[in-house]
Amino acid sequence: MNIVERLKAPTPKFFRVVRTIGLCLAAAGGAILASPIALPAAVIAAGGYLVVAGTVASAVSQAAVGDGQKKSE
Repeated sequence: MNIVERLKAPTPKFFRVVRTIGLCLAAAGGAILASPIALPAAVIAAGGYLVVAGTVASAVSQAAVGDGQKKSE
C-alpha cells in the first residue's frame, strides 16, 4: 500500500478523534503565536510546541488505516 492509497483509505474512529484534537491544538497554538499583545517568552514557546504537536498528531492519525475486519463481541 503506497502513501496515496493509505491516505485515501478510511480512518478508524479513534484516529479521527485524535486528528480532531490535533487540529484543535494546532489552531490554539497558532492563535497564541498570532496574538497581537505582548506575551511572555514561555507562552510563545508553548504556542510553538502546540502547533508542532497538533500538526504531527493530525498527520500521523490521518495515515492510520483499519485492518478491515470487524471484531466479534
